[in-house]
Amino acid sequence: MKLVMIGSGYVGLVSGACFADFGHEVVCVDKDETKIAALQSGKIPIFEPGLDHLVATGAASGRLTFTTEIGSAVADAHAVFIAVGTPSRRGDGHADMVYVYAAAREIAASLSGFTVIVNKSTVPVGTGDEVERIIREVNPAAEFAVVSNPEFLREGAAIDDFKRPDRVVIGGDDERGLAVMRQIYRPLALGRSPLIEMSRRGAELTKYAGNAFLATKITFINEMADLCEKVGADVLEVARGIGLDNRIGSKFLHAGPGYGGSCFPKDTLALLKTADDYDAPIRIVEAVVAANDRRKRLMGRKVIEAAGGDLRGRTVAILGLAFKPNTDDMRESPAIAIIQTLQDGGASIHAYDPQSIEQARGVLHDVDYFTDAYSAMAGCDALVIATEWDEFRALDLGRIKTLLREPVLVDLRNIYDRAAVEQHGLRYTAVGR
Repeated sequence: MKLVMIGSGYVGLVSGACFADFGHEVVCVDKDETKIAALQSGKIPIFEPGLDHLVATGAASGRLTFTTEIGSAVADAHAVFIAVGTPSRRGDGHADMVYVYAAAREIAASLSGFTVIVNKSTVPVGTGDEVERIIREVNPAAEFAVVSNPEFLREGAAIDDFKRPDRVVIGGDDERGLAVMRQIYRPLALGRSPLIEMSRRGAELTKYAGNAFLATKITFINEMADLCEKVGADVLEVARGIGLDNRIGSKFLHAGPGYGGSCFPKDTLALLKTADDYDAPIRIVEAVVAANDRRKRLMGRKVIEAAGGDLRGRTVAILGLAFKPNTDDMRESPAIAIIQTLQDGGASIHAYDPQSIEQARGVLHDVDYFTDAYSAMAGCDALVIATEWDEFRALDLGRIKTLLREPVLVDLRNIYDRAAVEQHGLRYTAVGR
């Protein structure tokens, strides 16, 4: 089938490359001429494991192309996916729909024959209705259906998530549109992936509800970790004890410095705004958002306490800047608030991350960046593991002891064993242990 992906960012590029790998003909459209030129020359603007190979394969086959011109691409398409950004709107926290609605207007002007318009972006309940209204207003003669098809991609594992999903959610009530969507996702039938069909508004809400629930699990175990520290328990044991209950499950029960990234912070906030608009407040999610915001700076103060209560005039090494491993995404990363808290306390910062240093330069100031973990920690008064990259899991503890000016290791991701760390003469602080 002929597909168009409006937006060549994280969701659009991963989705487009995977659809092309399934055998569909995909055109990725973006207004950013620099981005499109880079993609046409084989340069990937984001870091996602395996994506460079997938894009190169699709481009070489001719099934994946890139353009800034929306008109001809849409005119030939069976389905057009809207995969543009929906950031939190400055000032009130609502999802900013300006790019979605602008895309709908441009699509409408170029429609030819029956076409499915697919909302792939994360959008508030009712967005599909508004997209449909805009298209009918711009092009009353157009034949089309609007469906919701939210993405559930984890950064760092997006390709596997797309090709082997837990579920594919399709929201709509137009049978012609649903038939096209079934055909688009037919390659997944071999893996017996559940294709779940529901109302359009139900699909829109499913995306927000899923992210809010996962954010709640993270925040719950983080607060349990704080209680564990007070009562002398180990949060790893508690998490295992409750996670083996199949009604709860073990995923997202890893205590740490709080959630970040492009989805959970903005989606929980947008869900709260939607709930307020419909006079159905969600108090649990309100508490989750507040607790997570507070936690990030609390982790900075945790580092200060571990280093003796005063870091003025001293230097801290931060390993990991991205909000999670296997991505270069700095959006809402806990490392940002942690570093700012340490700087407010008078500390100088050495930092290293395998992928996100260039992105970090745009959001963090007065930070010295290094090309490897050991050079970053040399001469520092404390070492902090803020992101659990694989290369940080087997650091030479003896070497760390010789490089640090003060033997302080703060493990905010609980990836080390206390006894092993202390055996090398390091003072170890973890989360909830």
